[in-house]
Amino acid sequence: MGSQKSYVELVDTPICMEPLRRKIENPDAGAHGWFVGVTRRTTGQRVTETLHYEAHNAMARRELNKLAERAVQEFSLLHVVIVHRLGEVPIAEASVAVGCSSRHRPETFAALEWIMNTLKKEVPIWKRELYCDGKTEWVHPGLNSESQGVDS
Repeated sequence: MGSQKSYVELVDTPICMEPLRRKIENPDAGAHGWFVGVTRRTTGQRVTETLHYEAHNAMARRELNKLAERAVQEFSLLHVVIVHRLGEVPIAEASVAVGCSSRHRPETFAALEWIMNTLKKEVPIWKRELYCDGKTEWVHPGLNSESQGVDS
């Protein structure tokens, strides 16, 4: 947990949105915005069975807190919430939820995109895609697509 303006959490159960919505409420906010990333069924021509996320928990929490605090400062946010699920995330379930509130919508819209892009690049959370054909693929933020191997 960061400042009173930010809330971060790593969970191993489905992400429940209703309690999170209350965490960005502010009487001075003119905008609330959310991004919820969910497991999709297909990636290109491949059919996904499930995703699995792993993290270095202490390091990931520290980086998420730093990310949230940077977002508050850079985008003049009133509140920010970042929750990332670890473990198995089935099709159509949320793996990440990011919420922001600000006085005006441009700050919230810009912050949501920036937070997700930065999270994927900098936070030590790794994704393994399990496909219906039995193959798996690890996706790591620091690796390019040519160096990400497919395991059988």
